[in-house]
Amino acid sequence: MDQDPPRYGQRIEDQPGEVPVCPRHPDRPAYVRCSRCGRPVCSSCQVQAPVGVQCVDCVHQAQQAAGGARRGGGAGLFPRAGVLPVTWGIIGVCVVVFLLQVVTGDRITAQLAYHPALTAVQPWRMLTSAFVHGSLTHLLLNMYSLYIVGQALEPRLGSWRYAVVFALSVLGGSAAVYLLSPGTWVVGASGGIFGLFGAFFAWTRFRGGETGGLVVLIAVNLVFGFVVPGISWQAHVGGLIVGALTALLFDVASPRLRARRRRLR
Repeated sequence: MDQDPPRYGQRIEDQPGEVPVCPRHPDRPAYVRCSRCGRPVCSSCQVQAPVGVQCVDCVHQAQQAAGGARRGGGAGLFPRAGVLPVTWGIIGVCVVVFLLQVVTGDRITAQLAYHPALTAVQPWRMLTSAFVHGSLTHLLLNMYSLYIVGQALEPRLGSWRYAVVFALSVLGGSAAVYLLSPGTWVVGASGGIFGLFGAFFAWTRFRGGETGGLVVLIAVNLVFGFVVPGISWQAHVGGLIVGALTALLFDVASPRLRARRRRLR
């Protein structure tokens, strides 16, 4: 006798010989279960969790609960610093360095900024240039962008992967400047930030998520770099590519994701 598909939100137990199906998509077999509620979830409804896979409803419930806890704790629009340690750490370093730039009359800028001609003798500038900014407006725009993408990406990637993506993206941006604009001084975290946006795109796309809005955001900012003089589009493009590739490598190398793909075959 035919049975109605399980309702979403209803915990079920598989019957012998039955193929579990996704409550949201009853026409799709679902051999993976949500680690939180135990319901079967198809590949479109899976969200990678720190342990196992969760369904979209459990993730939404957890996000709502976390939002309520933050409001109750008086955190307002901004989460506590401990929630995004790498993002807040980068912001803190950039602010301190900018204050030193103001106090020392740009001597710090001269010591940390990157120029391709100095790569062989002072290669650390490829990384330290990310923490130096040309003006207060430059600093504020970059830190705001970093905070926005950090809120979305650091909890998903995990702090150490997020830090690796940022660092490699900064180096990728500097490498692009070395190859495409060897006579240019560069400062700013935008290469690393573009890398984080690229990583967010790759992370979302790899899981079958919607990326249309993110593509538009990235494209608009890339065009802005080409049109407005004084902006290193080379660093933006280099960081974007390296960030996306790094996130993909993390996913491909993940034993958990490989096991999930094997179960879905």
